[in-house]
Amino acid sequence: MFHRTERLLLRPGWAEDAAAVHRLIADEAVVRNLATAPWPYRLDHAEAFLGTERMPHESNFLVFRRTDGAPELVGSVGLGRRPTGELELGYWIGRRHWGNGYATEAGRAVLEIACQSLRLRKLSSGHFLDNPASGRVLEKLGFRPTGIIAPRYSAGRGEMAPCRLFELELSCAGCGAEETAETVPAMMAA
Repeated sequence: MFHRTERLLLRPGWAEDAAAVHRLIADEAVVRNLATAPWPYRLDHAEAFLGTERMPHESNFLVFRRTDGAPELVGSVGLGRRPTGELELGYWIGRRHWGNGYATEAGRAVLEIACQSLRLRKLSSGHFLDNPASGRVLEKLGFRPTGIIAPRYSAGRGEMAPCRLFELELSCAGCGAEETAETVPAMMAA
């Protein structure tokens, strides 16, 4: 599935994206805020990430900034399973692209997909306490704090860290998605 917003293009990652993903995410300031990405982040980690088979409800997208030329990779966003089994929204944005609203815009696109295409009704998410910017993104997307702060393992840190948990009840009429966004099914090769 492909998705386009006002400034972004979301698409599945392909094997040939590995070098670009590696260049963007191989930054300790990015990886330390993620639960599953290891540090140091190597090219084979990017290859494994892109080669992972996912269930339809666990869609993952690379996020590209639309330009007059070739789109520019800015990060990744998607749905995955928490250790508890709940579906959660996760994302990362390369450091040089922080502060531009890309995580919020990409998150809205995934919420629209979760609601309208996948027919999900509830998502969870969370952020490490020392990453309040991610909490602001979740709040802009309509997630509400559960009041729970729980330890969660961060592969990038190599240890447990306190994580503030959020949840979002989706409704197809108002799932937080931008009205101008389009979802286009991916073309399958015959």
